[in-house]
Amino acid sequence: MNKSVAIIGGGPAGLTAAYFLAKSDVPVTVLEAHPVYVGGIARTETYKGFCFDIGGHRFFSKAKEVEDFWTTILPDDMLVRPRSSRIYYRGQFFSYPLKAGEALKKLGLFESARCMASYVKARAFPIAEPKSFEDWVTNQFGQRLFNIFFKTYTEKVWGMSCKEISADWAAQRIKGLSLRTAIWNALAPKKPQQNGAVIKTLLDTFRYPRRGPGMMWEACAAKIRALGGDIEMGQRVNQCSYDDAAGLWTLTHNDTKGDQHQTHSQHVISTAPIRELVHSLRPSASRAALHAADSLKYRDFLTVVVILKDRQVFDDNWIYIHDPSVKVGRIQNFKSWSPEMVPDPSLCCYGLEYFCFEGDGLWTAPDEQLIDQAKKELEQIGLAKATDVLDGCVVRQKKAYPVYDDDYARHVDVIRRELQERYPNLHLVGRNGMHKYNNQDHSMMTAMLCVQNILAGRPLYDLWRVNQDAEYHEAGTAGAQTAASGLRLVPERVGAS
Repeated sequence: MNKSVAIIGGGPAGLTAAYFLAKSDVPVTVLEAHPVYVGGIARTETYKGFCFDIGGHRFFSKAKEVEDFWTTILPDDMLVRPRSSRIYYRGQFFSYPLKAGEALKKLGLFESARCMASYVKARAFPIAEPKSFEDWVTNQFGQRLFNIFFKTYTEKVWGMSCKEISADWAAQRIKGLSLRTAIWNALAPKKPQQNGAVIKTLLDTFRYPRRGPGMMWEACAAKIRALGGDIEMGQRVNQCSYDDAAGLWTLTHNDTKGDQHQTHSQHVISTAPIRELVHSLRPSASRAALHAADSLKYRDFLTVVVILKDRQVFDDNWIYIHDPSVKVGRIQNFKSWSPEMVPDPSLCCYGLEYFCFEGDGLWTAPDEQLIDQAKKELEQIGLAKATDVLDGCVVRQKKAYPVYDDDYARHVDVIRRELQERYPNLHLVGRNGMHKYNNQDHSMMTAMLCVQNILAGRPLYDLWRVNQDAEYHEAGTAGAQTAASGLRLVPERVGAS
């Protein structure tokens, strides 16, 4: 077909695109900056034989194409795991999704009465024009339940006050949810299928590779190479030059030794952060596009991994920490994702996630200090004694979440228009590649549709319409849809257009 494609980044989107291109006999080269791991944020890191998941990746998709892809790539190594999550607040653990009876019991009669009174007040005297996330949620649940189950965790994740996050995002992200519907959903029996079996959704189970999500992407990389595709590790792209006369791209990239290399192709698929990509373009992007790229921001996080004696304190996949007295935002139990991630059955391995910005106090703290903090917070929460921790390490993840401030959508639109007009055959896919808070499977869907566009030689699909919907994690049947569509809605500051 006289096509060739270079892909920047070997995460879920980049490798998915490479697999389908190689399968279609299109010459493809993946340039991955990490010298060891493929998978991007969905990689499996290891430490002394222990495996851990960066951010937590449940393998569940409403898109049939994605579910089929996972089965094809890793047919014999996917476990079916129980889904279990809880919320920690003021010394109590609450099931998530919330169970009304349990929540009211654990809050106590007095606090429950105050929550109900707060809810009744909010319904009787709602904020007339809710502008912020706090306003909107308070209208739906009351001020006290907002403070307990929404405020602290949201602010930990986004690094923004709930008073600064737009009410529009709350209305779209928590659409159709109120205290009344939450109680009903918690109490209502599950509807059986015609054969009497209970429908299994993500509320119950999910699939998961035996040794973490990276196992999927390592297997995918092996299949790409077997199909004739090329994956070059430790290659950081620093310049993307387009020759309009020849219709060719030249990507200049450095290896881990600093030696420079070049890759030539007719198409480029980029999963790199937009901010970095725009600065790498030659001929140079316009001043407006460069300003827009520089205005895009990212939320980073780090995981403090601790290895400790297994006293079987909790078996959740993760616990959301809503308590403001500790800095940790979420705690994973890697043994609950898959027992094979912990080589010694007498031990367990937790990952304490701290949301931060690159360069701030948490990000720059020495590993020893972060591990000591994790020990103290584990003991404060009641999940382990500090003396139970035998070892630990820290993994820092840059640009984990694209930040959605007042003007991010406008900045992305400026960049999109310029790339379409001035840089033919440059395709953006994936979370950072599109500055969209996609999950793994939606990033994969953008890649699948991008390949269809390249093979067709024209834009059959608008990749920017691939969606992560608001109720995605809480309901739905795996593989029930044939495609993902619509836009995911994300937090914006009050006053954003």
